[in-house]
Amino acid sequence: MVAFRVADIHEGGCVCGALRYRAGGAPLRVTVCHCTWCQRRTGSAFGVSAVFEATRVELHGPARLYRHQSDESARWLELHFCSTCGTHVGFTLEWVPGIFALNAGSFDEPRWLDPGVQDFRYVYLRSAQCWSTVPEGVQRYETHFRE
Repeated sequence: MVAFRVADIHEGGCVCGALRYRAGGAPLRVTVCHCTWCQRRTGSAFGVSAVFEATRVELHGPARLYRHQSDESARWLELHFCSTCGTHVGFTLEWVPGIFALNAGSFDEPRWLDPGVQDFRYVYLRSAQCWSTVPEGVQRYETHFRE
Protein backbone atom coordinates (compact mmCIF):
# COMPACT_ATOMS: atom_id res chain seq x y z
CA MET A 1 0.00 0.00 0.00
CA VAL A 2 1.16 3.54 -0.71
CA ALA A 3 2.17 5.49 2.42
CA PHE A 4 -0.72 7.55 3.83
CA ARG A 5 -1.16 9.78 6.84
CA VAL A 6 -2.73 7.96 9.80
CA ALA A 7 -5.90 10.06 9.37
CA ASP A 8 -6.18 8.73 5.80
CA ILE A 9 -6.16 5.07 6.86
CA HIS A 10 -9.60 3.50 7.23
CA GLU A 11 -9.86 0.09 8.86
CA GLY A 12 -12.62 -2.43 9.14
CA GLY A 13 -13.49 -6.07 9.00
CA CYS A 14 -15.87 -8.89 9.64
CA VAL A 15 -18.12 -9.56 12.63
CA CYS A 16 -15.77 -12.04 14.34
CA GLY A 17 -12.60 -10.00 13.68
CA ALA A 18 -10.72 -12.74 11.81
CA LEU A 19 -10.80 -10.86 8.47
CA ARG A 20 -9.53 -7.30 8.63
CA TYR A 21 -8.75 -4.66 6.03
CA ARG A 22 -7.04 -1.30 5.67
CA ALA A 23 -7.87 1.23 2.98
CA GLY A 24 -5.69 4.24 2.33
CA GLY A 25 -6.77 7.66 1.15
CA ALA A 26 -10.15 8.84 -0.01
CA PRO A 27 -12.50 6.57 -1.94
CA LEU A 28 -13.03 7.28 -5.62
CA ARG A 29 -16.74 7.45 -4.83
CA VAL A 30 -19.41 5.95 -2.59
CA THR A 31 -22.03 3.95 -4.44
CA VAL A 32 -25.50 3.39 -2.99
CA CYS A 33 -26.81 0.59 -5.18
CA HIS A 34 -30.49 -0.35 -5.33
CA CYS A 35 -30.10 -3.24 -7.81
CA THR A 36 -31.86 -6.46 -6.90
CA TRP A 37 -28.52 -8.28 -6.53
CA CYS A 38 -27.32 -5.78 -3.89
CA GLN A 39 -30.68 -6.08 -2.15
CA ARG A 40 -30.24 -9.84 -2.01
CA ARG A 41 -26.54 -9.77 -0.97
CA THR A 42 -27.19 -7.29 1.85
CA GLY A 43 -30.67 -8.41 2.90
CA SER A 44 -31.74 -4.76 2.76
CA ALA A 45 -33.04 -2.15 0.32
CA PHE A 46 -29.58 -1.30 -1.07
CA GLY A 47 -25.84 -1.79 -0.69
CA VAL A 48 -23.46 1.03 0.24
CA SER A 49 -19.87 0.65 -0.95
CA ALA A 50 -16.82 2.88 -0.66
CA VAL A 51 -14.97 2.32 -3.93
CA PHE A 52 -11.17 2.41 -3.78
CA GLU A 53 -8.35 1.71 -6.18
CA ALA A 54 -7.49 -1.93 -5.44
CA THR A 55 -3.86 -1.00 -4.73
CA ARG A 56 -5.10 1.03 -1.74
CA VAL A 57 -6.81 -1.91 -0.01
CA GLU A 58 -5.10 -4.62 2.04
CA LEU A 59 -6.97 -7.68 3.34
CA HIS A 60 -5.60 -9.60 6.34
CA GLY A 61 -7.05 -12.90 7.50
CA PRO A 62 -9.01 -15.89 6.21
CA ALA A 63 -10.72 -14.40 3.13
CA ARG A 64 -12.78 -16.52 0.78
CA LEU A 65 -14.22 -15.60 -2.60
CA TYR A 66 -17.58 -16.22 -4.16
CA ARG A 67 -17.90 -15.43 -7.88
CA HIS A 68 -21.35 -14.39 -9.08
CA GLN A 69 -22.21 -14.10 -12.77
CA SER A 70 -24.49 -11.13 -13.45
CA ASP A 71 -27.86 -11.94 -14.99
CA GLU A 72 -27.83 -8.68 -16.98
CA SER A 73 -24.24 -8.27 -18.17
CA ALA A 74 -22.88 -11.85 -17.83
CA ARG A 75 -19.82 -10.30 -16.14
CA TRP A 76 -18.55 -11.63 -12.80
CA LEU A 77 -18.50 -10.00 -9.40
CA GLU A 78 -16.35 -11.53 -6.65
CA LEU A 79 -17.51 -11.23 -3.06
CA HIS A 80 -14.74 -11.28 -0.45
CA PHE A 81 -15.93 -12.75 2.84
CA CYS A 82 -14.68 -14.16 6.11
CA SER A 83 -14.22 -17.93 6.04
CA THR A 84 -14.97 -18.06 9.78
CA CYS A 85 -18.15 -15.97 10.27
CA GLY A 86 -19.21 -15.42 6.64
CA THR A 87 -19.31 -11.61 6.79
CA HIS A 88 -19.01 -10.09 3.32
CA VAL A 89 -16.61 -7.11 3.47
CA GLY A 90 -16.34 -6.09 -0.17
CA PHE A 91 -16.20 -7.05 -3.81
CA THR A 92 -14.34 -6.69 -7.09
CA LEU A 93 -15.85 -6.43 -10.55
CA GLU A 94 -14.83 -7.76 -13.94
CA TRP A 95 -16.53 -4.70 -15.45
CA VAL A 96 -14.29 -2.24 -13.58
CA PRO A 97 -10.85 -3.80 -13.09
CA GLY A 98 -8.52 -2.24 -10.55
CA ILE A 99 -11.11 -1.25 -7.97
CA PHE A 100 -12.16 -2.75 -4.65
CA ALA A 101 -15.55 -1.83 -3.20
CA LEU A 102 -15.66 -2.06 0.60
CA ASN A 103 -19.01 -2.40 2.35
CA ALA A 104 -19.52 0.89 4.18
CA GLY A 105 -21.00 -0.74 7.27
CA SER A 106 -17.93 -2.93 7.73
CA PHE A 107 -15.61 0.00 8.54
CA ASP A 108 -14.70 0.23 12.22
CA GLU A 109 -15.84 3.86 12.14
CA PRO A 110 -18.00 4.49 9.04
CA ARG A 111 -18.97 8.05 10.01
CA TRP A 112 -16.04 9.44 8.01
CA LEU A 113 -18.10 8.65 4.89
CA ASP A 114 -20.00 11.86 4.25
CA PRO A 115 -22.08 12.92 1.21
CA GLY A 116 -20.80 16.46 1.79
CA VAL A 117 -17.20 15.26 1.36
CA GLN A 118 -17.20 12.19 -0.90
CA ASP A 119 -18.85 11.68 -4.28
CA PHE A 120 -22.03 9.68 -3.48
CA ARG A 121 -23.91 8.11 -6.40
CA TYR A 122 -27.30 6.42 -6.13
CA VAL A 123 -27.61 3.78 -8.84
CA TYR A 124 -30.18 1.30 -10.15
CA LEU A 125 -33.03 3.37 -8.82
CA ARG A 126 -35.33 1.54 -11.23
CA SER A 127 -35.17 -1.31 -8.67
CA ALA A 128 -35.51 0.82 -5.54
CA GLN A 129 -38.04 -0.40 -3.00
CA CYS A 130 -41.00 1.87 -2.22
CA TRP A 131 -40.02 1.68 1.48
CA SER A 132 -36.57 3.16 0.81
CA THR A 133 -36.42 6.93 0.39
CA VAL A 134 -33.64 8.43 -1.73
CA PRO A 135 -32.49 11.86 -0.50
CA GLU A 136 -33.18 14.94 -2.61
CA GLY A 137 -30.33 16.58 -4.48
CA VAL A 138 -28.10 13.50 -4.87
CA GLN A 139 -26.63 12.05 -8.06
CA ARG A 140 -29.36 9.67 -9.25
CA TYR A 141 -29.21 7.02 -11.97
CA GLU A 142 -31.99 4.68 -13.10
CA THR A 143 -29.34 2.09 -14.04
CA HIS A 144 -25.58 2.60 -13.57
CA PHE A 145 -23.74 5.86 -14.16
CA ARG A 146 -21.45 4.06 -16.67
CA GLU A 147 -24.40 3.06 -18.88
